[in-house]
Amino acid sequence: MNAPEKPGVLLPHGGYRKLRSYKVAQAVYDPTVVFCRRFYPHDRRMTEQMVQAARSAVRNISEGSGMAATSRKGEMKLTNVARASLNDELCRDYETFLVQNGLRVWPKDSREARAMRARLAQDHVANLPPAPPGTVRLTGLLGLAEFVAKADPELAANAMLCAVNQAAYLLKRQLEAQGRAFEREGGFTERLYGRRKRARAAGKSDRSDRSYK
Repeated sequence: MNAPEKPGVLLPHGGYRKLRSYKVAQAVYDPTVVFCRRFYPHDRRMTEQMVQAARSAVRNISEGSGMAATSRKGEMKLTNVARASLNDELCRDYETFLVQNGLRVWPKDSREARAMRARLAQDHVANLPPAPPGTVRLTGLLGLAEFVAKADPELAANAMLCAVNQAAYLLKRQLEAQGRAFEREGGFTERLYGRRKRARAAGKSDRSDRSYK
């Protein structure tokens, strides 16, 4: 029977593609590009600002996941950068678009916002009735880019706000979970110290055993 594999010194890491936060953040990126091409075709500065904020969230989630191997603090820092890129930058840009164009920012608990969040909580919504002529219907998170390309400006911007807020919320929860894990298990330094301590103790035990032979 094989002996159980000893845990390595590296902390668990990777697997970011399975995170819901990553999936939602990635789903925000493409529609942001579509939104900017449609509504800011001649504003290069605003386009770069919004696209970079969306891209920053995706990149920092993946980089934080890799850094988790040797630094829980580094992972938490990058997760927070991803959250801030969405919550403090991209969210404000979509709100500004609505305000500057005299459009309504849906209150968080409004019927429209709740319905939009429910639709975005699913990748694909099954059994939707056909959309009325001349309108576009959101088919789920993965249909967001197509929706933003065709929907009225108020619908498109508020849909993006709901998606961005959803991703930021998931990252906030993820950051809290990372903090609890760090408090409970420590980080790479603590794990390395424990491994070295056990190795020294085992070495002393071996030498003690040999001295009695």
